[in-house]
This record gives sequence, C-alpha cells and structure tokens, in this order.
Amino acid sequence: MIFLRTALLGTIIVAAFGTIFAQQPTSDARVFRVKSQLVMVDAQVVNKKTGRAVRDLKQDDFELLEDGRPQPIAAFSQDEQPLSVVLLFDLTDSVRPVLKSLAEGALEALQHLKPEDRVCVMTYSASVQMAQDFTTDRELAARAVRSAGEMKSDEAAFFNEGIYQAADWLARYSAPASRRVIIWFTDDVPNFPSDTVRARYGQSLGKAALHSLKEATQELLRTDAAVYTLLEQSEMSEQQAANRQADLFATKVAEMQNPPGDVNKYAKISGGSVVQADRKHAPERLAKVIDDIRMRYSLAYHPPGAKPSGKFCAIRVKVAREAGKDLMVQAKQGYYR
Repeated sequence: MIFLRTALLGTIIVAAFGTIFAQQPTSDARVFRVKSQLVMVDAQVVNKKTGRAVRDLKQDDFELLEDGRPQPIAAFSQDEQPLSVVLLFDLTDSVRPVLKSLAEGALEALQHLKPEDRVCVMTYSASVQMAQDFTTDRELAARAVRSAGEMKSDEAAFFNEGIYQAADWLARYSAPASRRVIIWFTDDVPNFPSDTVRARYGQSLGKAALHSLKEATQELLRTDAAVYTLLEQSEMSEQQAANRQADLFATKVAEMQNPPGDVNKYAKISGGSVVQADRKHAPERLAKVIDDIRMRYSLAYHPPGAKPSGKFCAIRVKVAREAGKDLMVQAKQGYYR
C-alpha cells in the first residue's frame, strides 16, 4: 500500500480517473490508504527566460521518473481546482520593518482568490499562532492579515516550526479536492536554535522539542503542499547577505548541527518558488503567483514494485526536449511510501 495525500487525492482521482479510495481506521486522520496505487504529482512549467507559466502542454510533453526510472503517465489533467492557502507570517525582529508591506501584498492577493478558495492566516516565531482559521470570508481574512502586519513577538523565529505547523494544519483542515499552498512572508533571516533552546521552546509548546528541518520537510511532502515564498529583504537580511561569505564556515557548522530551514529548499522540494519583492512590486508579484498556482498540471502514475513503508521515493518531472529546451518544471521531489 502507498500512503498519499488526503481527501484532495481521493476526490481528484475518483472524479477524474475513476479510482476508488478507502479510508482505513487510523489515529491519524490525515492518512488514507489507497487500494488502486497511484501517485499524484502537481507540476508548474515556467519559461526560464520570461518567468511566465506555460499553460498549453499535453501529456506527451512530459516525462516522469521515480528513483531515476521512467514511469508511464497513467492520467493527466490541467484543472482549475479550488485552493486551500495558508498565509504564513514571520515575526522575527528583523522582518518587522517590512512586515506591513508584506501584509499589503497579502491583501492584494486576496483579491485574486475565487469565492470557493479558502484562506488561513498564521503567524510564527518559536510558537505558531492562528490569526484566522480557514475561511471563504474575505473580510475576515483581510482583518487577520492586517492584524498580522502589526504583530510583534519577543521569541526567536524558527523556520522549521512555522513550516511544519502550517503543513500540519493544511493536512488536517484543508478543503477536500483543493490544491494545498503555503504562501510564506519572510526576509529569510533564520534563527539557529541550540539543543537547549529547542527543548525549552518545545516544552513550552507542549512538545518534546521544536521540529527539525527533516521533520518539516517530511510533513510538507506527506501533506502535498507547495511552498511559495514572498521574500522582501530587510536591513538585517541585506547585512547578513553581505557578511555571508565571511561567516561561511561558522554558518556551515551551525547548519550541520541545527539547520534552521531554508526558503529555497522548501520551495524546491515541494514544487513551489521564491519570489523576490519590494514594497512597490510585492502585490502584483504575489497576485501572479496565485494566478499561476491555479493552472498547475496534474499527473498520476502507478509506483513501481513493492518498497518498504516509510521509504522516500524521489520524483522528477521533465518536459520532453522537443517540447521546449527553455522550460523548467516545478514539482515536488518525492513522497514517502
């Protein structure tokens, strides 16, 4: 049996491909057991030169591999599915000067959502706070975004914890048959928690410890959520970039011991992207992200052979050479059996 996404996969494949899903008794409501083994992969294709999404490709234009081996594509579609979106706001001290402009970008993005799209607003530092649970009420969502733009926190902000909790919430409460998306607002200045800090904050949150980069990544892939980051440079992030070369050795040591998460890695492994923005361009760029997300391609294949439960299987989606050499595919990089 293969463990895949929740009701999203169930509804899509039942409706589109006639596959039958059966929910098994389990203490984890996020896990469904699939009788007809299919792995679903959402993919976005971007022109490298223009950065624009490509929307007119056919099934034969794609190649799909698991663990390096080509797999026949069993089903293909390009449907405008409703979205379940978590707007995730970083409350690090460094991001505070640009937080309001990031929130303004989020407000503009709300205007590009359709009535059936659901939005959740979360903020994070060491702990994660729910500003607004999933709703289709745009006024409620806008109120929560404005509130998030004014928030402060005395805690250190840990990327992994924010991403883990956002993915977990999507897995539990996103709408059936919807695309799951985390739109992350940050300046990319992570904190490096020591083991002592991780344990202290974890206990205050009722857990053994804060979640690690590996745990957050696993949760993303199990949830099947794509991470799109709206990145606005703050004074501290610009200074950090300037000093990065000088601090390279110390940073590498810290990352090996307690990796804080990385905006580019989360985007790459989940099939999302990182969008650089400033106050002037943040709203329009975020609006474009939402428009592009809506028309991603959906591919399905039968996974090859029996593999141990919990094994990570690498996925690669490519555009056939004859379809265009300047095209880049953004898709999740794997799943867990």
